[in-house]
Parts: sequence; C-alpha cells; structure tokens
Amino acid sequence: MKNRPTSKRIVLIMLAILSVVLYGADYRILGTVRDTLSSFLGNLAFLPIYVIFVTLMIEQTMKERERQTIMRKLNMVIGVFFSEVGNRLLKELSGYVVMGADLRRELHVTPQWHDEDFQRALDYLRSHDPAIDSSGRDKEHLKAFLTSRRGFLVGLLENQNLMEHEQFTDLLWAVFHLVEELDARESFDAMSKADTEHINGDIKRAFGYLSREWLAYMKHLKQDYPYLFSLAVRLNPMVDNPDPRVY
Repeated sequence: MKNRPTSKRIVLIMLAILSVVLYGADYRILGTVRDTLSSFLGNLAFLPIYVIFVTLMIEQTMKERERQTIMRKLNMVIGVFFSEVGNRLLKELSGYVVMGADLRRELHVTPQWHDEDFQRALDYLRSHDPAIDSSGRDKEHLKAFLTSRRGFLVGLLENQNLMEHEQFTDLLWAVFHLVEELDARESFDAMSKADTEHINGDIKRAFGYLSREWLAYMKHLKQDYPYLFSLAVRLNPMVDNPDPRVY
C-alpha cells in the first residue's frame, strides 16, 4: 500500500520525460520552434475534449460494472426466493390454472433449451390469458404455506437493491398481496361468487409474475451457472414428478 504513491510518481515522471522526448524529436524533424509550438498548442486546445471523453468513458464503465455487481447480488436473492418459496408456489398455483397441461408442456424446460426456446415460452406466457379456478382447491393449504413464509417475503421487500429489478419487485408485491387476502379470511367455506372471483384474480396476478420470473431465472442459470441449471431442470416445479437423481 505504501508503494502506490511512489509508483504513481514514477509513472508521471516517465510520461513527462516521454513527452519531452517526443517534442524534441518533433523539433529535430520539423526544425522550427514555431511549428513545434503550434503542434503543442493544438494538442493543448484539444486537451479538455480528451478529458471529457475519457471521463465519460470511465464513468460509463464504472456504472456498467456497478450495475453488473448489483445484478449478480439480485440474482442471488432471486435464487434464494425460488429455493425457499417460488418453486413450490409455482407448483401450487399451477394447479389452479384451468387446462394446465398446455402450460406445463410449454414450461417443460430441458437441458437442450436455447435462447429461442426461452423466448418462445416467454411469448406464450405473455400472450396466454390463463383461466383460474380456485373453487375446488384446498386454499387452506395454500394459505398455511404462504403465511409461514410471510417473514421471509417481508425481508425481501426490505431489500433496497430489489428496487433495481422492477419485475421481481412486482412479483413480491403480488405474492404478498395474495398472502394478505388469504390470511384475512378465517374460512373459505361458502364463499360468494364475487369473493371467489376476487381470489382467482389475485392468484392469476401472482402466477403471471411468478411464471415469467421463473423462466427468466432459469435462463440466467442456463447461461451463467450450468450446474445449478442442471438441478433446477430436474426439480422443475412444472413437471408432475420431479426427480433430483441423475440417470
């Protein structure tokens, strides 16, 4: 650490000497002080432009590196979310989707998937308007699971870095709202049609955000962490009987 100022001074001195040598060579070639001085003043005139250009380039590079660092941290948080809540919740909510077989087929991610496969599945999710039917489902089971994870979800919402990821923040709010709606009801017996439709809408919103973010997360694992992607494929919540074993 103590050698750094000395090293910087050596570099500055060497650069100054190099500049003098170059201008000396320029003088010997052109043979006049006037031409050398003109060249020096021309370079000096452009110095502010050089400084602005270099400053902007360095600033842009630092911002990009900072953004990449934040995204790596966010992807770690997203990974924890899917490990603790997201994967199981996606499996639970997919059972509320009418004609869920088509959805499961579209989201049956395999090790052979490429960018175009992820894009095709994402286009399907964006264009598909799933019908939700919660009338014959065990909402008490879903309520118990989500309320048991309430503290975890609140902790994620308190993470200021998540403000950099708008879609994931929307997902958290949608899931948290579903928790609040389910927890506010002491019983799901004899629900009115309007109340059932309201819960269906909350489930639909949470499922839409969740499925799209899960797909983006799987694509991220495929690109950056193949070993994690391998396990995630084997534990795909959209598969009827996921098996972690390798055959």
